[in-house]
Amino acid sequence: MAVLRRKARRGQGDAGRDDPLDAAQERRVRAVLALGGVPQADLPDGVQQVRLRLLERTAGGREAPRDVSAWAAVVASNLAMDWHRARRRQDRLGERLAALRQADHPSGEDTSVLSLAVAQGLDELPDAQRQVLVLRFFADLPVRGIAEELGIPEGTVKSRLHTAVRALRARLHEDEVV
Repeated sequence: MAVLRRKARRGQGDAGRDDPLDAAQERRVRAVLALGGVPQADLPDGVQQVRLRLLERTAGGREAPRDVSAWAAVVASNLAMDWHRARRRQDRLGERLAALRQADHPSGEDTSVLSLAVAQGLDELPDAQRQVLVLRFFADLPVRGIAEELGIPEGTVKSRLHTAVRALRARLHEDEVV
């Protein structure tokens, strides 16, 4: 089997030796991703993920799949499903935050100096830190719940929370709000 793979790659030149997917396999992966509903802008990332998984598989000492094209199509299909799950998770989080914002915040509250300073401080935080901070303190989710919703380890949530709170606190002290 390895001999057949070497023969197939010989015809590709030096550039083909580094790329685990040939042009036909890459087109198939793109098609599977597109048919799976992945947006056109995300297709190159999906193809790279398939390449990465194939390289990780061979680097980990496991044998290359017998039919790389079929294996790549299955991985692409799984990536498309993962993309949809992540999108649904983000949509649910957005809906929950919108519902909390409408129920908990009267219209006059946003005019206070503190709330404006906090809003500006939140805007300056990186997306990942802002997300966990909002989920923890505005949505009142526990660390475990945040980790489950975002699909990340609890330790990562705690680390991001610590860093975000420290940065926001420094910002509020810098502006002499608190």
